[in-house]
Amino acid sequence: MRPPLLLAAALALPLAARAQTAPADTATFLLHKFAQRIGKETYRLTRTPQACTYDVAFRFVDRGSPVALTAQIATTPAGEPLRLAVKGQTSRFSSINDTVRLGADGQARIRVDDAVRTEPRPALSFPVAGYAPGTGQWLLLRYWQQHGRPARLALLPGGTVRIREDGTDTLQFQSRPLLLRRYVLKGLVWGNELLWTDQQGRLVGLITIDAEGDKLELLAQPYAALLPALVGRAARHGMRLFRAEMGAAATAKTAAPVPLLAVVGGTVVDVMRGRRIPQATVLLQGGKVLRVGPAAAVPIPKGARVLHAEGQTVLPGLWDMHAHFQQAEWGPAYLAAGVTTVRDCGNEFAYLNAVQRAIDTGQGVGPRILKAGLIDGSGPRTLGIELANTPAEAVRLVQRYKANGFAQIKLYSSVKPEIVRAVCAEAHRLGLTVTGHIPDEMTITQGVAAGMDQVNHLNYVVRPLRRNADGSLILTDTTAARVFAFLKAHRTVIDPTVGVFELAYRSNKDDIMAIEPGYLRLPQPLQALYVNMGQEPADAAKAVPYIASYPRLVKALYDHGIPIVAGTDMGFPGTSLARELELYVQGGLTPMQALQTATINAARAMNLDARAGSLDVGKQADLVIIDGDPLANIRAIRQVRLVVKAGQVYEPAQMRQLADYSELAGPR
Repeated sequence: MRPPLLLAAALALPLAARAQTAPADTATFLLHKFAQRIGKETYRLTRTPQACTYDVAFRFVDRGSPVALTAQIATTPAGEPLRLAVKGQTSRFSSINDTVRLGADGQARIRVDDAVRTEPRPALSFPVAGYAPGTGQWLLLRYWQQHGRPARLALLPGGTVRIREDGTDTLQFQSRPLLLRRYVLKGLVWGNELLWTDQQGRLVGLITIDAEGDKLELLAQPYAALLPALVGRAARHGMRLFRAEMGAAATAKTAAPVPLLAVVGGTVVDVMRGRRIPQATVLLQGGKVLRVGPAAAVPIPKGARVLHAEGQTVLPGLWDMHAHFQQAEWGPAYLAAGVTTVRDCGNEFAYLNAVQRAIDTGQGVGPRILKAGLIDGSGPRTLGIELANTPAEAVRLVQRYKANGFAQIKLYSSVKPEIVRAVCAEAHRLGLTVTGHIPDEMTITQGVAAGMDQVNHLNYVVRPLRRNADGSLILTDTTAARVFAFLKAHRTVIDPTVGVFELAYRSNKDDIMAIEPGYLRLPQPLQALYVNMGQEPADAAKAVPYIASYPRLVKALYDHGIPIVAGTDMGFPGTSLARELELYVQGGLTPMQALQTATINAARAMNLDARAGSLDVGKQADLVIIDGDPLANIRAIRQVRLVVKAGQVYEPAQMRQLADYSELAGPR
């Protein structure tokens, strides 16, 4: 490795020389998730007079599950692309098998899984597989530099990318200043990526979003010590980009919150009392609900802005109780779907605090964020770097989260039983509740007995239950009865996330629009991601009886008096909440009961039902106008016409535009 250049020498180097320094014959990049090292990417370069061929091995282990792919990228010695072949996994739940060959005849021969096509190659285009491997993104950057830095480049097999140089970062490395050039890429994944090179144009770092929607950090091995500094810079740059992009939302919102809003003529869903109020008027003032009732009993004050909702349904703002707010685009995507409050169940500490601050101060657009601080322990399935392996470490982390405005603690899979007890004791002492995974060395009854108030994911309830020969769950025997009675006695709140299991176990050959009718409206990188998510048809068929039991288990828990709150664990941004509620109804809940899991039940679980979760006087002025009747057909909840958060009106179409969605195809 060459020593890092000093600032003056770096600035003196011509741009062309910086961009065209010959690549090394081999390089290794370390991969991280939540700042924890989980794997590596290595390329080996073979040069001939005709081609430079990069053979890339990419592999990481995510929470105990290996994710690996291989890629071969060939360019001419001048950097013109010749071919791409990539095959393997892009996440625990998704795969890729793409080949692109670029002929001298100007044609691109493309294979994506089993689909083959030939098409004219755009004049400026480059074959890239997505977020991985990072080597492909670096070669794309070099191509962009060599072709005059165009505003857009076409991608193969599909899509476009926008790249721009965003400035420099000077870091201390080996007791000397190291100047890195920073680039923003948009279009390979949903949202922005940050990529850094040294002054010779060699890849130093990349912070991207992986195929599960989590942040992934790639760092050249010689610069491993720079990870904390780059993660910190990325949080600040991410918020700057967040503010710049979301600043455009000032025109998508009303100029300022209207002092008095009147929503008239719609059917209000009273989730507190389980009833309808037809032809109702809702008055909102100062970010609060002023009055609610039949139109005849609630006159419209002079000067109020009137929102007509005749023939439509008025709901409280929806809650997603299992979010991971990983990037700016989640904010408008959530609002477009009627979600005005989310519980973030684990994120990078600095980034989440910055996002919440940007939204709360009006510098960004998005739902309210309730933060659950992640704590894990050391082990083969560890996630992140906020680890507690002793009671003292547990107490310190809980106190840190409390001091930074977190509402809950979220436990993860590798926490030891004695640490669970220490976390819960300190959290409860400080007035926090505890949710999370049931750690690997515990059962759900042991976790709850140790102090856990809530549980994320239905599979932890499934574990002690018996199964039929076909894999379906037995929900009516004494084993199930004991589990249900225990959870009810402890008032344990369950966040099922049924939709994420449906997505993980689906056949990747099935029509994805059956579970996401708005699929064609998703940004292209998300379409490419989700269409491959799932299992091979034979494996998916074996899992059908098991997964079909999940909605019925939600119904059984509900019938036994166990609180259910609707959460998605991400999935399709915003609209996965609609799918979660559809699955609850499929399992036997009434539409009213399903809606309560995403409104008043969620507020109660967070001890916020006195000021949120329903359209009652004095509560937060959060509501959604639905073009249809979700009490008659829960699928109508996807037809969001207008959203109000804290008295501020948001147009769903404008929010989708901010989130890079298309309005050209797919139902609302």
